[in-house]
Amino acid sequence: MAMRRELTISDRPIDEAAWVAARRNDSTQGAVLQFAGVVRDSEGGATILGLDYSSFVAMAERQFHLLFDEMERRWPISSVRLVHRLGPIKAGETSLWVETVAGHRGEAFAATQWLIDEMKRVVPIWKKPLPISSETSGSG
Repeated sequence: MAMRRELTISDRPIDEAAWVAARRNDSTQGAVLQFAGVVRDSEGGATILGLDYSSFVAMAERQFHLLFDEMERRWPISSVRLVHRLGPIKAGETSLWVETVAGHRGEAFAATQWLIDEMKRVVPIWKKPLPISSETSGSG
């Protein structure tokens, strides 16, 4: 059976609860791993308001599907769902959400770790820090 794939690249906030609620239960699979990448309030040692993500979306979609192909070849994964947010994202908000469903936890963890590492390496999504300006910090 082919691995189920779902990819969303959007400027809308990621509603993790809605994604979790939409999961298809499969009694043959023993592991559901969900990962949320959350924007930190610092980048390169500087305090920031958040990150601004941009992308060449058509190429990003192509690269994600190539990664999904490789993921399916390497591990017996039944489903992967990935959501990546674009645009300005405040510190503390989710920029990436991934769900991997597999027969066993080891496969789910390994596949998800690999997917995120490779995504950062090959998918054309760029981030730029949103600096705290003198107006927002109260000085000036």
